[in-house]
Amino acid sequence: MTSAAADHPQAASALITSFAEAAEVAGHFAQVMEALIATVEEETNLVRAGRSREAAALEQPKGDLARLYMADAARVKECRSYLRQHAPDLLKDLHERHDMFRALLQINLTVLATAHAVAEGLVRGVSGELARKLSPQTYTAHGRNAAAPATVPPMAVSRRL
Repeated sequence: MTSAAADHPQAASALITSFAEAAEVAGHFAQVMEALIATVEEETNLVRAGRSREAAALEQPKGDLARLYMADAARVKECRSYLRQHAPDLLKDLHERHDMFRALLQINLTVLATAHAVAEGLVRGVSGELARKLSPQTYTAHGRNAAAPATVPPMAVSRRL
């Protein structure tokens, strides 16, 4: 991200009074959105490739960009009527970028949910297999094989990537 995108151009409560200010706000928002899109795309690609440790390293920059995005979105929302009247092209461009970002974010969330479900399935499978192997095999009153649930030790999982 460029240094211009790192510094917020104006206080969030100041209203836009000129086209130059509108262009500055829209430009900053577009820069932040582009940086966030690049970060989300990178995270999606890393998770798809199974490189979750590298994807986890993007948490801090993604969070910082998301905070800037939310601040800029609030600023644009405050000044929407001015932008609609005096800079409709800027507003249209921001809407198009936002729609692209929303679609990318949906893909990212789907990839993350899939990775989470796969990881959870693996952990449940390992836990079930360990429980099956470690529990003594007993018989019920009806002659069926059953595991004694009280004898199965809990499984410990390291949350460190």
